[in-house]
Amino acid sequence: MPGDGGEAAKLHAPATTRNRDAIAAVLADWLPPAGKALEVASGSGEHAVHFAAVFPRLHWQPSDPDPAGLVSIAAWSADAGLVNIAPPLALDASAAGWPIAKADAILCINMVHISPWAATLGLFAGAGRLLAPGAPLILYGPYFDPAVSTAESNLAFDASLRARNPAWGLRDLDAVRAAAADAGLDFAERRAMPANNLMLLFRRA
Repeated sequence: MPGDGGEAAKLHAPATTRNRDAIAAVLADWLPPAGKALEVASGSGEHAVHFAAVFPRLHWQPSDPDPAGLVSIAAWSADAGLVNIAPPLALDASAAGWPIAKADAILCINMVHISPWAATLGLFAGAGRLLAPGAPLILYGPYFDPAVSTAESNLAFDASLRARNPAWGLRDLDAVRAAAADAGLDFAERRAMPANNLMLLFRRA
């Protein structure tokens, strides 16, 4: 288990402070009032700590596959001193088995476009295993939506991602919905967010 690592271990994602309140406003509508919320691909840990403070009746379980991310999450958590946030789990979304048996909600922010498609398929499969019927899987990030013209900024972002790694890039929303359905997840709602992002709500069938 990673230690708190101190201030030097804290990673910082500038987008976190810009989007966390807008995301929290939607989470207030979609999350259960209490229970265990698993965040997949927690990154720096800043979102997890913020949401643990905003939703104190939920027990937050952050996770990430990157050792540096795990240390950063632990550092931010130690600094916050919140009782409703657990030590981070080493969790690879694409893995067939996850180190957690169940969750009342799953949240995944900005992973789908910065990972191979196998990670998204693994995320849906994991949600199908962990969630009870009706429980939510919530995604946040940019997507190609066939019903809406794609912003130039998203086209440029997609190109830059694919230049860094051909397995990355913005995903087609219809393909995401279809993959979720194959894993037993019903698409429930889509909300437009600032900076041409979307929040997507799926529920376990």
